[in-house]
Amino acid sequence: MIYYAISIFLSAFLLFQVQPMLGKYILPWFGGTPAVWSTTMLFFQAALTGGYAYADWLIGRLGEKRQGAIHWVVVSASLILLAFTALIWRAPVLPDASWQPRGVDTPIGDILKILTVAIGLPYFLLATNGPLMQAWFNRKYPGRSPYRLYALSNVASLLALLTYPLLIEPLFTVQQQAQLWSLAWVAFALLALYGAFQTMRHAAPPTTKTEEARARPAAKRFALWLALSACASVLLLAITSEISQELAVIPFLWILPLTIYLLTFILCFESERGYSRLIFTPALFVFSALFALIFGRVISVSLYLAMGAYAALLFVACMICHGELARLKPHPRHLTAFYLTISIGGALGGSATSLLAPNVFKSYWELPLGLLACAILLFIVTLRYRVPGQTARATRNLATLMGGTIVLLGGLCILYVKTTSFDPLFVARNFFGVVRVVEINGDDPARRAYMLGHGATSHGYQFIAPERRQLTTTYYTENGGGGLALLGHPKRPGALRVGILGLGIGVLSAYGQPGDLFRYYEINPEVVRLAQGAGGYFDFVRASRAQTQIVLGDARIALEQELAAGQAQNFDLLILDVFNSDSIPVHLVTREAFAVYLQHLQPDGILALHISNNFLDLSPVVWKISDELNLGAALIKNPRGDDRASPSIWMIVTRDRAFLNQAAIARRTSPREVNLANFRVWTDDYSNLFQILK
Repeated sequence: MIYYAISIFLSAFLLFQVQPMLGKYILPWFGGTPAVWSTTMLFFQAALTGGYAYADWLIGRLGEKRQGAIHWVVVSASLILLAFTALIWRAPVLPDASWQPRGVDTPIGDILKILTVAIGLPYFLLATNGPLMQAWFNRKYPGRSPYRLYALSNVASLLALLTYPLLIEPLFTVQQQAQLWSLAWVAFALLALYGAFQTMRHAAPPTTKTEEARARPAAKRFALWLALSACASVLLLAITSEISQELAVIPFLWILPLTIYLLTFILCFESERGYSRLIFTPALFVFSALFALIFGRVISVSLYLAMGAYAALLFVACMICHGELARLKPHPRHLTAFYLTISIGGALGGSATSLLAPNVFKSYWELPLGLLACAILLFIVTLRYRVPGQTARATRNLATLMGGTIVLLGGLCILYVKTTSFDPLFVARNFFGVVRVVEINGDDPARRAYMLGHGATSHGYQFIAPERRQLTTTYYTENGGGGLALLGHPKRPGALRVGILGLGIGVLSAYGQPGDLFRYYEINPEVVRLAQGAGGYFDFVRASRAQTQIVLGDARIALEQELAAGQAQNFDLLILDVFNSDSIPVHLVTREAFAVYLQHLQPDGILALHISNNFLDLSPVVWKISDELNLGAALIKNPRGDDRASPSIWMIVTRDRAFLNQAAIARRTSPREVNLANFRVWTDDYSNLFQILK
């Protein structure tokens, strides 16, 4: 028993440790967008399905001696592959820079390809271990249920999920993480080899066909396993996207839904007492009603109450999906088929959310649709599978309550599809999220404007009135750091070469003068279209007196490629406007990134960073890198001004310390109040967002 528990615990722990590690590693290669996490999760769900299919094939089609022999060969091959990657890369499972994508045309395909090469076979073997060990355990101890081992694996997964951001990430670089993970994986592989060897030596007598047939689940049960697991997966990803992009851009918020998801697995499979229809059926109705009021903007609640309601709803819905799965689990003889089916369901749910929804839905429609599916599934199982001891009247009452929930959520779906399709002036969704154009201040002709929003983040607005059309707004007014750097640059009134990371609606183009060059770097094609005038909402770029250029793709990769081609841009000013959401592109604020910026700047060039953020304070990061590179730096906080200016925080970094001492800059500079004695410089190999939480 101890061997099986240790093996399953270690494999599940490593499964959930490698996911954030590799996600963090490749995140900079795709612009730091949250969709990278969704795509990596899709890959891991698919790999998990492959592992479960392999385990089901071994257990269902082969004798134990052949099972052990084949598994021995596969594990040995994976050990050889891991050793090979350790030789050719700086650390096992971390692909080198040659694997970085050269464009943004196929980000999902590129992510899946990189992860397959980096971690495919080792992860596949980790995925096989849970069902394989449980099946072998069941044959060795036929009188003991293996499903508690499944709950143990989810405990290990939850522990891995929580320790990564709290312990592993702050203490170790990504390279060190990969090395430690690989050593632990070798330990797992040795355990797997031992298990395979023991299986070859001590084969159990085969079961009879009569025993097999007695416990074989019907096709309808397989369909329910598939549907319930897919529904839980859709809700996990949909609520993660909703609360982390649409509701509140708070770092690490993705941990909360995944923790709830795993917790429900543990509660439902550890004991039959963990889930009760009599409790969770009315709970689904109550929280669906609350969700409808919040989601439909019928009531206004605080941020934390809204997040609590979403978290509670996810808990209730996942308890229903996983609780009904636990009720419908088969005889242990068929557990590999059970795990394979629910993993296929999870992968289908992930595919629907990550691949299908962005191309079919204009907004996050999968959330209300997923809840509706949950209610329908509960209605079906309530009618088809009565709980022992439950009266017919209680069953009818529960079914009636679920019917009301279905009507409620169905109406919400219709309303949400209508409002998200027709109420905004423009809405579009792609790999990088949902962008919307809305009209604000409609009751005041002078202040009426078009605003571009990306989830909960505003990317600026432009007045509609012709006389105010070219006035700068939000973070980019004359007293903000970007405006001060442009207006007070020593080369003015001469021409400037200006590089800008992050396009938004192109407000900074309003500062352009004849002879200037404004070169933007933007990763989202939809943002580029809108800024260039699509729909007639914004024309800062088109109306600018400067020459404007737009480079599509990740800014740092583009800048590095330009250097490699001998095309240093020699900017007089480089503006970074990419840090005002929770999913900050960390790779743009590391020591190595600053080295790239300095190579593109003139010797007396200026670097201006817009670091306004509700939840993160990036100033210590910039101060530390500036000190390391012997650069002068100034922190500029601009409070809310007139109807054009939003509060903003900027940092200006330069070799030209005289620029920082000029009156316009000096009188707006805030004193340096941070103690960096114990602050570790951020590099491409190390960063820690917990350090800078406000």
